[in-house]
Amino acid sequence: MTEFSKVIGIDLGTTFSAVAVVEGGKPTIITNSEGERTTPSVVQIKGDEVVVGKVARNQAIMDPEHSVRSIKRHMGERDFSVLVNNKDYSPQQISAMILQKLKRDAEAYLGTAVTDAVITVPAYFEDAQRQATKDAGKIAGLNVLRIVNEPTAAALAYGLDKKKVGKILVFDFGGGTFDVSVLELGDGVFEVISTAGDNHLGGDDIDELIVDFLADDFKKGHGVDLRADKQAYQRLKEAAENAKKELSTATKTQINLPFITATDAGPKHLQKEITRAQFEELISDILKRLEGPTKKALEDGKLDEKPLGQAILVGGSTRIPAVEKLIKDITGKEGEKSINPDEAIALLKGRD
Repeated sequence: MTEFSKVIGIDLGTTFSAVAVVEGGKPTIITNSEGERTTPSVVQIKGDEVVVGKVARNQAIMDPEHSVRSIKRHMGERDFSVLVNNKDYSPQQISAMILQKLKRDAEAYLGTAVTDAVITVPAYFEDAQRQATKDAGKIAGLNVLRIVNEPTAAALAYGLDKKKVGKILVFDFGGGTFDVSVLELGDGVFEVISTAGDNHLGGDDIDELIVDFLADDFKKGHGVDLRADKQAYQRLKEAAENAKKELSTATKTQINLPFITATDAGPKHLQKEITRAQFEELISDILKRLEGPTKKALEDGKLDEKPLGQAILVGGSTRIPAVEKLIKDITGKEGEKSINPDEAIALLKGRD
């Protein structure tokens, strides 16, 4: 193994990924080449050119035939591939492209070559999925020292291995997947007692609900479906994501999209106010879908033997106040989020 400061911790996420390193005994998120702390897990392939991250994500709607997103959902699937430019790519190959981007950014930050890494995976990942993740690391030029369960990584990031908190609920609601686990600490090691979730539920689904709300309202007023226009749809998606974020701290938000389209009568503009109450009504079905797996994980977590001591919130979608309230209503615990929920899993504490 190289010196520990050069071992990177990677959260290879469904929609966003992050990379961290231990500096001065503390884990630090590495900023990517775009100056951001997370990298979209989106790949665009055009000929020999491979683009990963923000640019690829921005182009995914306009150029879907050259774009690959949410490949993590297919890790470990035998005979699965995506066809881009008449060439088949396995999930491991696409994931390796994302890992190579993270590796390059880490090397630029550290000023030295990086070969050793720890990569996190969902607790429900089976052996084939874990092996596929290791294979992706190898293709990317990384020596994968360990595969760590994501809820365990989050608990370590909070230093809960040093505290006596009873059992821990890790509620991970990201851009593309939802996972909830109950952990128990014994002899300095976290054991995953139960896990549940939905790997086709995330913040992207919330964005789509806002897009549909805006598009349906616009169509009613102007007779034009903005979803049929790739450029207009891209602008709607960006506005929806921003509205979702704003409504996590504000009680209402204004959406202004000038010149969103044009008809024979001239250019059309989209202006719409969304209140938090409207937003919560829009996502009510998603909240119900979060409730079932959370209760199941708690029921399977044998809380009669040792009570729940803490709930940790992971993933950007846990910033939504209605989601925080859901966790408190179910568990009786305020969700812990003193660490940026987008970064908690990548912030692995030093382990070998």
